[in-house]
Parts: sequence; C-alpha cells; structure tokens
Amino acid sequence: MSEVMTDEEKMRQFFHVDDGDELVIPWDHEVATTLAKEVGISMSDKHWELVDLLRHHYEELGAVEYARDLSGMLDQRYQSQGGLRYLYSLFPGGPITQASKIAGLPVPKDSSNNSFGYSV
Repeated sequence: MSEVMTDEEKMRQFFHVDDGDELVIPWDHEVATTLAKEVGISMSDKHWELVDLLRHHYEELGAVEYARDLSGMLDQRYQSQGGLRYLYSLFPGGPITQASKIAGLPVPKDSSNNSFGYSV
C-alpha cells in the first residue's frame, strides 16, 4: 500500500522547500504557468498581479502564518474590483491556497478553512 502525499508535502518536494519554509530553488513564471495549467488556470495579467504581489509580500515579510490576515489585506487591496469575490473569480480554488501554490509559496496553515478556498 502506498502512502498518499499531502498538498504541502508535494509542494515541498516540487519546490525543494526546507524545514524553515525557505525556497531552495529559484521560482519563475514558467514554473507558475505549469502549475496553473495543472489546475485549469490560464494565467493573465490579472493572475500575475496577485501572484507577484504574494511573492513580494513573502520576500518582504516572510511566510504568512494565518490565511485570515492575508485574506483581509487582499480584500482591502482589491476592494475596487470586488475584493475577495473578484480574487475567487481568478483563482476558484481560493486566492490564498491556490494562488500561493502557483506562486511557489508556503500555504498558510489555516487556509484549509473552506472560506479560504481549500482545494484537494
């Protein structure tokens, strides 16, 4: 019987993330495009805006511990476009969970809450 890997384990293996949630290999738009295609997303400038924002946020402040904190910031940032509702239209699997995975970033530990778009 084979053991099933969690999404986090797959992400850590694919991106070679160490125990401190630091990326060991470079990430680029080609990697993100491949990941997005695997979940049926065709990346547009609007998608890249969020992915690049998440990566910038990670580079400046490190890994986000709680999805709720990031969710509030994104809702406010994209308020004029419709907030989280707009972001869910871009990332139906969740603007926190799905966009973080495509961005090659650690997914906040509480993002499995259905209100944050947990996807299996």
